[in-house]
Amino acid sequence: MAADSTPALVESVASEGPAEAGPAARGPRARNTVAYLRYVALKVAGALVSLFAVLVTSFFLFRLIPGDPVKFMTGGRQVSAAQLAAYRREFGLDLPMWQQFTDYCGKALTGDLGTSYQFHTAVIDKITEALPNTLLLTGTSFVLYTALGIALGTRSAWRNGKLGDRVHTGLALTLFSVPSFWLGLVLIIIFSVGIGPIPGLFPTGGMDSGNTHGFAHVTDVIHHLVLPVITLVAVQYGETLLVTRSALLDEMGSDYLTTARAKGLKDDLVRRKHAVPNAMLPTMTLIFVNLGRVVAGTVLVETVFSWPGLGGLFYQALSVPDLPLVQGLFLVFSAAVIVMNTLADLIYPLLDPRVGR
Repeated sequence: MAADSTPALVESVASEGPAEAGPAARGPRARNTVAYLRYVALKVAGALVSLFAVLVTSFFLFRLIPGDPVKFMTGGRQVSAAQLAAYRREFGLDLPMWQQFTDYCGKALTGDLGTSYQFHTAVIDKITEALPNTLLLTGTSFVLYTALGIALGTRSAWRNGKLGDRVHTGLALTLFSVPSFWLGLVLIIIFSVGIGPIPGLFPTGGMDSGNTHGFAHVTDVIHHLVLPVITLVAVQYGETLLVTRSALLDEMGSDYLTTARAKGLKDDLVRRKHAVPNAMLPTMTLIFVNLGRVVAGTVLVETVFSWPGLGGLFYQALSVPDLPLVQGLFLVFSAAVIVMNTLADLIYPLLDPRVGR
C-alpha cells in the first residue's frame, strides 16, 4: 500500500504546481532583508516619537523660566499697559496656551521656528549664522578627541595593568571629571593672562581679532581656536578612551584571538585586524552621540571663551528669556542627537549581523 501510494502522492503534488514562496522558502538573504527593513522601520518610528517628545518639551519647559520676555522687549522703559498688550499680541503671547502650542508645532514642521525677541530676526537665520562657528570648534575637537581616545584606549587595553595603562586611565578619569568651564578658566589664567614672568600666549576669547584678512585671518582664527579646542579635547577624550578600553578588554578573552596568536600572527596585527574591529560597537555608539553634540556645541566652553557659536547663543537666549530662540536651539540640539543615534542603530546590523535579526 505504501509503495503504491507514493507515486500517486508525487504526481498529486506535481500537478498542483510550485508552492508559494513563503518566508521560509525565500532563503536566508531575503529573510535578512525583511528583518532589516522591519528593524529600520521600528528605529525610524522611535526617532519620530522622540522628536515629537522634544517638540512638546521645548515648548512647555522653557515657559517655566522666570522673567517676562515682553518687559525685556521694552528695554526697561516705562510703557503703558496698552503697549505691553500690543507686544503680547504681536508675538502671539496673548493666545491660550493650547493655541500657542499648536501654532508652534505647525510652524516648526515647515521650518519656521519663530522670530527672536532680542534680535528681531528669524530664529532659523540666527542658527544658520552661528552654526559654522560651532562646527569649526566642536568639529575640530571631535576629530582630535575621538582619534586620541581610540588610540590610547586600544593601547591601554592591550597592555592592561601595566604602568602606561594605569597612567592613561587615571589621567582620563581625572580630566573627564573636571568641569569644562573650570578647566577653560584655568587655561585662560595660565596661557592668556599669564602668570608672573610668563606672558600671555593666546587670546582670552573671541573668534578673531577683527582686523585681519586672507591667510592672516586664517592663522588668527586658529590662534583663537587653540585654548577652547584643548579644553574640549582634554575633557572629552577620556570618555572615548574608557569605552574603547572596556570593550576591548571584554573581547580579549575570545577564542578566535587565541587561535590567531597560535597561527603565529604578530600581536599588533591581531589587535588591529581582529580584536579592535569586533570591539568597536560601543565606541561607534559614542562616536555618533558625540557627532550629535558637534551640532549642539558646548554652552559652557563657548561662553567662557566668548566663542560666537550656538552654545553662546543659547546662553544669551536663556538670560532674557528669548523663548523662540531658546526653543529653536533646543529643538535643533535634540534633533541632531536623535538623528545621529538613529543612524548608529541603522549601521549596527551592517557591522554585526547578529543585531536586528
